[in-house]
Amino acid sequence: MDVLEVDSTGAMALVDKSGAILLDVREDDEWAAGHAPGAVHIRLGDLDARTFETTAPIVAVCRSGGRSSSAATRLAAAGLTVYNLVGGMGAWQRSGQPVVRDDGAPGTVI
Repeated sequence: MDVLEVDSTGAMALVDKSGAILLDVREDDEWAAGHAPGAVHIRLGDLDARTFETTAPIVAVCRSGGRSSSAATRLAAAGLTVYNLVGGMGAWQRSGQPVVRDDGAPGTVI
C-alpha cells in the first residue's frame, strides 16, 4: 500500500471521523515534553507493524515528518492504511492543535 500524506487539520478529521490512530514515533523525552491528546506512543525503534490489528487508519507523527515517514512506509508495507503527518508535531502546534503532557498540562514540541 502507498503512504498517504495529511496535514494537521486532515489528521484531526481522520481521528474524528474514522477513528484513526494517531501514532507518535518520537523518543521518550520528546513525548514527555508534549504530544497530541489521545495519541499512542511507540518509539520508531520499537515499532512492529505486526502489533497493529486494526482496520482504522493510522496517522504517523514525529517532530518534523522524517521518522514518521519511515514508520508509515513500514506500516504500509504490512498492508495497513497509513498517513504521514506532513511537518510533524511542529506543524501540528503551529496550526493551533493542542499539545499536552501526560498530566494534561499544556506541553511543547522539542
